[in-house]
Order: sequence, then structure tokens, then C-alpha cells
Amino acid sequence: MSHVPMVHVEQVTRHYGLVKAVDGVDLRVEPGEIFGLIGHNGAGKSTLFRLLLGLERPTSGRLEIDGVPVSGRGFRGVRRRMGYVPENVVLYENLTGLETLAFYARLKGAPAADCASVLDRVGLTHAGHRRVGEYSKGMRQRLGVAQALLGTPALLFLDEPTTGLDPEAIRAFYVLLGDLKGDGVTVVLSSHSLAEIQERVDRVAIMVSGRVRATGTVAELRAAVALPVAFRLQVRPGAAPAVQLALNGLPVTGLQAIGDELRFHCARDQKMTTLAVLTACSGDVVDIDVREPSLEDVFFGMAD
Repeated sequence: MSHVPMVHVEQVTRHYGLVKAVDGVDLRVEPGEIFGLIGHNGAGKSTLFRLLLGLERPTSGRLEIDGVPVSGRGFRGVRRRMGYVPENVVLYENLTGLETLAFYARLKGAPAADCASVLDRVGLTHAGHRRVGEYSKGMRQRLGVAQALLGTPALLFLDEPTTGLDPEAIRAFYVLLGDLKGDGVTVVLSSHSLAEIQERVDRVAIMVSGRVRATGTVAELRAAVALPVAFRLQVRPGAAPAVQLALNGLPVTGLQAIGDELRFHCARDQKMTTLAVLTACSGDVVDIDVREPSLEDVFFGMAD
């Protein structure tokens, strides 16, 4: 890993009177990571984004982008290499898609020639000459992503970027993120859809009431919460009692027999032992489904 993180947040607070929107946050995002920021509405995610973009000043603490203080003189140059998509994309409805990108390209000092290729990258070439007022919510969201990609940014902040996208567009969006990661771009995104991001981010931070409760890979957070693993077995007709008997010596919980299906939980460190016992019952067990705790399970385990 690089010794200089792309994003470094140290004991940052942002207070609005008595409201502590961000309360002592420490965060480190390495170059080239896809990093997820998750939390309830009001957890402080959007406020943290605005602080990192230099749109607001922290009450206290230190923020750096690529080693440059957000409050320092050199940040203006760093900000030109950043892209941002807010949760609610607001665009000029009388401009076409291409005209919108040309406007942002002038603001960013990016080549106007890039507009068509960026529009194509988000799948909006067919709508480039249509007024934005005619765009669906999902198309507006994609156009917001397109403006963030102008100027080949090294760092992208994406606040709920898949809001309004249909499943096909969401899949295409994450393919695009994968391509950007391949180009070395660092991506920090927030999302309410935990199932959507859990296999698509390198690490996540869980924010609760303005604080970062935990940071790590999904596997690391699962281990930290120590949630049980869920088993669902399909057994041959009439074999449920025999399989239940084989499970008697194991520390399983919540055992249910529903026809020829058995359901139960076990501790993660007992998963392989349980599988070994079930393998010995292979004549009675037709199928085994093992479900690890999801990112949503982990989140609620930490947030509650």
C-alpha cells in the first residue's frame, strides 16, 4: 500500500450548533480503492463528502487529499483531479446532454472533445442531443456521473450514485467502476443498497451518528461482529429425524424442520465441523445451502 493515502481524515468534526453531524472521524482510503461509506440517513456521510470536497470547513480536525490539506493553498490543483456526484443531481433542463457536459468541461478546464466519449461511457450517446428536461431520473443520474468523469479524475466521490437506475443500468454502472479502478482511479461511494455494494467494494466504513463505527473488508467486519452462519438443508423424504440426530452433538441454534427441509444456525468457527458432519450424512442430505452474514446483517449488528 502507498504510504500516502488518497484520502486521510483525522479526528474531524463538523458541528451545526448542538448537532454533531461529523463527530471525531478517522478514515484512510488508499489509492485505487473502491471504498464504501454506509450508514442511516443523517449518519454524516454527505457532510463528510462536502468537507472532503472543501465545500465546508470542519469544526476541528484534519483532512488531506493525496497528501495535500483540504484547507491548504495546493488544494485548488488537487480539486481539479476530483469528481463528485451528489445524491440529488440538479441540471439545467433547457440544455442538451452534450451542452451540459460542454458547460462542465469549461468549468473544469477539460477538453471539450472529451464530452462525446464520456457520454458514451455512461450509455447516453443516443440522448446527447435531447434536452435534459426530457431525461428520466435514471438518465439524469448517469449524466451526473458523466460530468464527474470529465478531466480524467484521480478521485471520485459518489453520493448514492445508483439512485433511480434500473437493474441493467446499475450493473453497467459497476462495470464502469471496475474499469475506472483498472485505470487507477480511487472511488469513494455511499449507498443505502448494502446488498448491491457488498461484492463490489474493497473496503467499507460504517457510520453511525456522525462517527465511524468500524472499517474493513466485508469479511473482516463479519468476523468482528461474529454473526452466525445460516444453513438450509434439503434431505431425502423421511430422513429429517436421522439428520437431526447427527446434528445433536453440534452447537447449532434455531433448528427447524419444515417438511424435507432443515434450517439452523451455527457459529462461524463451527462451519467446517458442521459441514464435515453433514458430508457424512450424504446419503440423507440432498443439498446444502450455506449463507454467510450479509453486509446488511453486519451493518445492523454494529448500528443497533
